[in-house]
Amino acid sequence: MTSVTARELSEVVAAVADVAAAHAEQVDREAQFPFAAMNALQSGRLLSAGIPAEFGGGDQDIDFLARTTTALARKCGSTGLIFAMHQSQVVSLVRHSEGEAAQRALRRIAAGELLVASATTEASSGGDIRTSSCFVERDGSRFRLLKQAPVISYGRQADIILVTARRDAASAPQEQVLVLCDRDGVTLEQNVDWDVLGLRGTCSHGYLLQAEGDATDAVMTTPYAVISAQTMLPVSHILWAAAWLGMAEEAIDRARLFVQASARRNPAATPPGALRLAEATAQLHQMRALVSASIVRFKELVDFPQGLSRFATVVEFNSLKVSASALVVDIAAAAMSICGIAGYRSNGKYSVARILRDAYGAALMVNNDRILGNNAQLVLAGKTF
Repeated sequence: MTSVTARELSEVVAAVADVAAAHAEQVDREAQFPFAAMNALQSGRLLSAGIPAEFGGGDQDIDFLARTTTALARKCGSTGLIFAMHQSQVVSLVRHSEGEAAQRALRRIAAGELLVASATTEASSGGDIRTSSCFVERDGSRFRLLKQAPVISYGRQADIILVTARRDAASAPQEQVLVLCDRDGVTLEQNVDWDVLGLRGTCSHGYLLQAEGDATDAVMTTPYAVISAQTMLPVSHILWAAAWLGMAEEAIDRARLFVQASARRNPAATPPGALRLAEATAQLHQMRALVSASIVRFKELVDFPQGLSRFATVVEFNSLKVSASALVVDIAAAAMSICGIAGYRSNGKYSVARILRDAYGAALMVNNDRILGNNAQLVLAGKTF
């Protein structure tokens, strides 16, 4: 991918987005994984876009990953979010690839355009991803682990699942490692169905996960606390926000087309939705600025790990997630109000129904109340601006 031009890359992304759009309604209606869009992503070598060239990847930065996420999510929220979640895991491997396990995984992902998922939540922790009750059990060079995971997005379709667990049975709940679990060594026993309001194509069922394999190839040497603070948290929040931005852009575009059609029918009068459209467009610009600023901020700190671990930075990227997840709902709801019944319908070119349903999931992906609670503790602990 390093030899292609920016224009060619843009054309690849646009083509994949068209595939996602063609299947978005079926993906949502049947709660079906977006297989066609995923095949297009793999054919376009976009799953490995963020992997350095030395490992066989496309050598693209966070700007490209965010723009691609936005373009995909405009057409299918589930596809955009799957891409975002995959890339947040890949970037975590890239930025903490000092160990041979991560390096081998990156080469495999690039060579096979493998899909990477994560299992960071645990039934016993109430959604707190920074603690684990499960642990890595070692037997010589082999490992085993058992995790009750209430949510693993696209777990059945993933080639690799990054799983958080305690380093061993004697470790404290916060002493976590990240384990690269290959599909061949993973057994998933589904125990929670993903029958939800929106983002149905992410197929985020709950599972009892059992994994085993070679510990040398699987257990990352960098503690998960470091990976989370310096990469996974900021990158996840940036790319999630980029996905929600795509949904918001599509909602505003449909509202704009509706108002323009109304204006053509009666050129002598300003359509009643025009003012609301202007207000919602201002919110969209605010959201774009928020995502753009967060990307700039991450790039400023990318070579300054201590800066990414500071309380102020954690609060900053947590706030991005909270703000963007609220804005996407406000914008999509405004678009539905502008389009009226046409926006409320489940079909038609002005429908905003699927977008709004998807948008409501944003605040629940690591619940905003939990994030604000963490921010509250950090604000009390020290300077956060």
